[in-house]
Amino acid sequence: MNIKLLLSTTFIATCFSASAQDANRTFAITGDGNHDFMWMNIRQVDIGTGKITGDVYQRDKTAFVMKDADTKANSLAHRRPTETMVAAAAYDKNQNKLFFTPMRVGELRWLDLNAKGDEQKYYTVTSSLLNTNEALNDEANQFSRMVIAADGNGYALNNDGSRLVRFTTGKKVTITDLGPVIDDESNKTVSVKNKCTSWGGDMIADAYNKLYIISANHYVFSLDVETRVAKQIGYITGLPAAYSTNGAAVDKDGNVVVASANTFAGYYKFSLKDFVATPVEGSDMVYNASDLANGNLLYQKEADAAKTYAVADFKPVVPVLTNEAHIYPNPVTNSEFRINFEDQLAGKYNVTITDLSGKPLVNRVVTVNTKGQVETVVLSKTFAKGMYMVKVTDANNKFIFTERIVVQ
Repeated sequence: MNIKLLLSTTFIATCFSASAQDANRTFAITGDGNHDFMWMNIRQVDIGTGKITGDVYQRDKTAFVMKDADTKANSLAHRRPTETMVAAAAYDKNQNKLFFTPMRVGELRWLDLNAKGDEQKYYTVTSSLLNTNEALNDEANQFSRMVIAADGNGYALNNDGSRLVRFTTGKKVTITDLGPVIDDESNKTVSVKNKCTSWGGDMIADAYNKLYIISANHYVFSLDVETRVAKQIGYITGLPAAYSTNGAAVDKDGNVVVASANTFAGYYKFSLKDFVATPVEGSDMVYNASDLANGNLLYQKEADAAKTYAVADFKPVVPVLTNEAHIYPNPVTNSEFRINFEDQLAGKYNVTITDLSGKPLVNRVVTVNTKGQVETVVLSKTFAKGMYMVKVTDANNKFIFTERIVVQ
């Protein structure tokens, strides 16, 4: 059974600023580079070339401080942020944070890449949703897949698919149990829960808020977040013998790039059109990688083109950047929801409901006169069930907030 592990690392702030616009910037969880399998280091890699471009975190070398995210007290539970090795990581490019969950710990941790000073700043949240004392060493319960989706939230999945969790990424991180993933009827003998075919690996996301599971044994599943239904859509061919697909990320051209924790054979890339892997020529073969994480989404170019050609003057939806819920109830169950304009200045505001490609479906102008004003938005009875984005801007088209809603 192949399990991928992750490690988080950070660069000097100036280095990150210089490469902030590089769409191929990716974080890799690696060993020490001596053909070892201690995945506790974080390195930066150019996913387009497969070249290591710098060290972010090196165990026993990099100075750091780790704090409880809620109490801000120093956390001394483990000597290193990645002490027990890591099976899942995700990069939030909007807030420049690298999230990960270590093996056998039951904590969500993140590295603040914006933090200044000589010590790297890590934060941690303990949650029974990630692990319990009774199941700390249960391989089935270890989280081995993680990604930041188009809605701005993080998603993590354990090995046997019994628990999909969602976590927010703002100042107050909250973790929600979404339940087990469910096999699509077409999966038949290749279950997303099967240990031999489907454990381990990584997750990536597309611009329409769908997730993709790439198992360590080369099987690929699409995952609908709302229904939690996983459908097997392909099998990766063209990889070397014993090459486990433990890390996955999207390059700037929309290819899926994979890395192996078991072999030192470099990086491979493939397209969801044919699932045929080809080597990234000249890629690094010194470090194996247990995880890859970057901020790219599948089908981003297609989604951007849809917005451009569908409504030329409509500005793209901004993912959720805060944890404050302005809209309720959510999910929407009775064709209406309320928007809380608390702390907003008096004036006119534009409320736009779009699909996940950014296409506007409903536009409304709201006049706010009082502090804490709540406005009700009524949807037509024919409004289709599904996931949408609600964007609120002021009269000058300045962004106020965006939140995802689910219409049931």
